[in-house]
Order: sequence, then C-alpha cells, then structure tokens
Amino acid sequence: MSPTVTTSSEVNGNVSAATARAAAKAAATADSTGPQMITMAKALNTAMADAMHADSSVLVFGEDVGMLGGVFRITDGLTKTFGESRCFDTPLAESGIVGMAVGMAMNGMRPVIEMQFDAFAYPAFEQIVSHVAKMHNRTKGAVKLPIVIRVPYAGGIGGVEHHCDSSESYYAHTAGLKVFTPATVADGYRMLREAIDSDDPVMFMEPKKLYWSKDLVDLAGLRGEHAANAERGTSSEGRAAVARPGTDATLIAYGPSVPTALAAAAAAAEEGRSLEVIDVRSIVPFDDETVCASVRKTGRAVVIAEAHGFASVSSEIVARVQERCFHYLAAPIRRVTGFDVPYPAPKLEHYYLPGVDRILDAVDDLQWED
Repeated sequence: MSPTVTTSSEVNGNVSAATARAAAKAAATADSTGPQMITMAKALNTAMADAMHADSSVLVFGEDVGMLGGVFRITDGLTKTFGESRCFDTPLAESGIVGMAVGMAMNGMRPVIEMQFDAFAYPAFEQIVSHVAKMHNRTKGAVKLPIVIRVPYAGGIGGVEHHCDSSESYYAHTAGLKVFTPATVADGYRMLREAIDSDDPVMFMEPKKLYWSKDLVDLAGLRGEHAANAERGTSSEGRAAVARPGTDATLIAYGPSVPTALAAAAAAAEEGRSLEVIDVRSIVPFDDETVCASVRKTGRAVVIAEAHGFASVSSEIVARVQERCFHYLAAPIRRVTGFDVPYPAPKLEHYYLPGVDRILDAVDDLQWED
C-alpha cells in the first residue's frame, strides 16, 4: 500500500508543484518490485521520505542534513525532493536545534532532528530532560511534543571518544521519553515510521556501525504493514523480538549488540548448545513479557550491550528479569558490556566492545551441570 500524499508546492518551499508531484509519484511506485537488498541507511532514509510525503507537518533538520545529506548520508536527497523548508541545515548549536524543535512541535509540526553523533547531543541534554521529556506532564496533557531525536550512537566504526558513546542509559532514565533502537534493516524503516507517528518524544538511537548492513527487505510490504497498523491503531512499539529461537540459555541484546549475539549463538550451535536471542528493540517502553517468557523457558540469561555496565540499561534488564523470573533461574544472570572506562582509541576498541568470545565465556559460566 502506498503512502497517502499530502505534500504540495506550498509546503515544499522552493520545490515546484510539478517536482512535488513527481516526487510523490516516485514514492508511491518505488520499491514495488518485491524484496530488495538494501542497507539500514536506505531504510531510514526511505522512512523519513515516506513520512514527509504522507504528512506535510513532518520536517527534518540538523547539522549538515540538507544538501550534504548528513555525515552518514541518512538524509540524502530529502532537501532536493522536499525543499529547504522541509529539510534544512542548522547552526552548530545542539541546544538551539532541540529548543527550536520544541517550539515547532508545540505549534503543530513533527520535527525529526539529527544529533550527528552521540556525544554531540550532550549540549542539548538540558533541553531534552527539562523540556522535551516534561512538557506533556507539565501542561497536564494539553501540549504534546511529537519530536524524534535521531542519535547515531555506539562504536565499531574506528571513531574517537566523542563519536562512539553509548548514551542510551541517560535517556532511558528520563521519564517522559521513549527510547527505540533498531538492529535490523526492516526495523530501521518500521520503527522510524512509528517514532514519527508517535505523539510522544522519541530518542531514536541508530547503531551507526549497522548503517551499511544489508538485508533483503520488501519496502512496499513494510509500507503496507505501516498503513494497516495505522488504520487498526496498532504497532510494534514496545515489543521485543525473538531473533533466534533456542532452548539452553537466552541472550538479551539491543541495537549494535544484536548481530554479535546472533554470531555467538551460531558459534554455540556448532558446539551443541542452543541459545535463544532476544532483540529488545524498544528500551522504553520495555517488553517484559517477551524477555521473561524466554528466560522462563531457558532458565539462564546473558545480557549484552556496548555501554558501560555500571548503572546501565543492562543493569535494569538484569533487575527486571531477576524480579520476574527468580524461581525459574538455574544460574545468576550474567552481563557482557563495555568496560567502565572512557571509550578507547580506535586501535583498542575491539578489546572494549563485547565480542563472541566474551559472550561464550559468560554462557559457559552459567553453572551448567556436567
């Protein structure tokens, strides 16, 4: 099913009516040939384009997201298609970017903003915590802030310390924010469309090392799924996924750690051990039901995340599972995380990041009976 197009020359700024119609027609007919091998970058770009075609109140802005298409080219082509009034560059002032988004959202727009890199969002932290997260509650529900803050995060790209932070715990701890992180190409499209549709602010954490991961995806099918969910008032929001079924132990991961968990499960299978992999997908809200159902089945669990282990999302997952599954556990829950040190230099990051060997060591430590 194609998106409903409401764009016009008026909302597209300096784009002519003919160009707008051509872009809308292209979006309606693109990717109609069935599954194609695409990257997560393409899926995210398509999700924003489809949302902008479907709703003239959606606009994209941030540092270098316009003609350059963003540092990772995730917004490539949006300015050309929709004009500079719908996708535009901002000054290098993250607090100002978020503050402007707050004002726009209060006045009926749906801003999708990019923070460029994880640690670059810290100058905007006060705006996010004090205003984005609290405005709905502060006004007793009278004011909604449908803002999506896209944050390319985590490591694995050979970047330096200010470009590889795993900052999800800061946002997950902040009441009033949703926190999503896709690990697959299809979820990149699916979850970003749902984030843009949400009337609540969403921190959309994008694992930048997965931008160029590829998968066979039917974009037309995903568009139809999104339209059907919107019509029914349903979504995948707040639901984890079983990425790989298993029976012996559960690996719980999210975002950039999901492919690593899957690789560990594949390696374990060669040794005769069946590991189930849960992709958390939505950190806030959190899907206790799916996660705990898996742990109750297997009786053992390992939580995997790139972020520091202390006072982290992984800590919260362990606590939630232990509270709900205590009498089902055959061994204490283990964690495999980044070390509690500042992110290391590029040549050392492979020591810092959770890997297959560290995960399998943790699995081996789950008090198996000989």
